[in-house]
Amino acid sequence: MNTPDIFYVEDDMDYAFFMQSAVQEVKDTLNLSIVEDGTEALEKLQAFANTKTKPKLILLDLNLPGLSGLDLLKFIRDIPYLKSVPVILFSTSDNPDDVKASIEFGANAYLTKPDGYDNLVKCVHSVHDFWFNQHLRLN
Repeated sequence: MNTPDIFYVEDDMDYAFFMQSAVQEVKDTLNLSIVEDGTEALEKLQAFANTKTKPKLILLDLNLPGLSGLDLLKFIRDIPYLKSVPVILFSTSDNPDDVKASIEFGANAYLTKPDGYDNLVKCVHSVHDFWFNQHLRLN
């Protein structure tokens, strides 16, 4: 299994395609892995422990088939091997209750999906600059 830099759980494949393009535009050496279902994502994340590798960043959509993003987040935070991996909830919802629950369950950040491709590229740039250039240097 190839270890992704970014493990992205997203059931909207059109949006996932835009994300893939935006990530490549920001840094073409970043490896993005996309999984459409919360249950499948949990299985793949648990399998990383066997390979002694893990993603550098996990992006979760809130509303997923199988396990919801919040349920998946709870499971991720219970896997000791993944405790140090930053998890960002990335959703169309800007409901304060969703944001609060995400942080309470251990998300490192909560981002509302931006409108339009150019804004998505700016968002990915910001995430990359902070989480890859700043945060990951500290670990």
